[in-house]
Amino acid sequence: MRFAIALLLPVATFSFALGLTLPLMRFERLFILEDRPSLVDMVLVLWRDQEHGLAVLIGAVSIGFPALKILLTHVAALSGSASRSLHFLSMVSKWSMLDVMLVALVLFAAKTSGLAAASVLPGLWFYAAATLTTALAAFLCARRKVLK
Repeated sequence: MRFAIALLLPVATFSFALGLTLPLMRFERLFILEDRPSLVDMVLVLWRDQEHGLAVLIGAVSIGFPALKILLTHVAALSGSASRSLHFLSMVSKWSMLDVMLVALVLFAAKTSGLAAASVLPGLWFYAAATLTTALAAFLCARRKVLK
């Protein structure tokens, strides 16, 4: 179990970094215009366009909470008595799928609006991989704590 956690956590961290910086989706408008935003680009554009509340919300839910979950999972895996970090991890985990839902809603809205054709790019796959590997590592850390 320790080997699986040791393997999953670096994969989750690396995938999360790529998921933040690589383009998530391709939006094609009017056959000639194309956007390939990354998650960080989306938050920065919202901030630049004076949508501070939305930028903070998406930044917190899609970047902050997942980063905190990865960090807490690292702490839980490295510390011998991980009860405090596992408690915080369980609180953060309640919000962990909200980021995936937000990305799915954006993709769905673009596809159904008829204004743009949208397709998935590698950033979204890395982001999803980070979400899954972090969840699995957190589960294994909690299970390891129970088995002790």
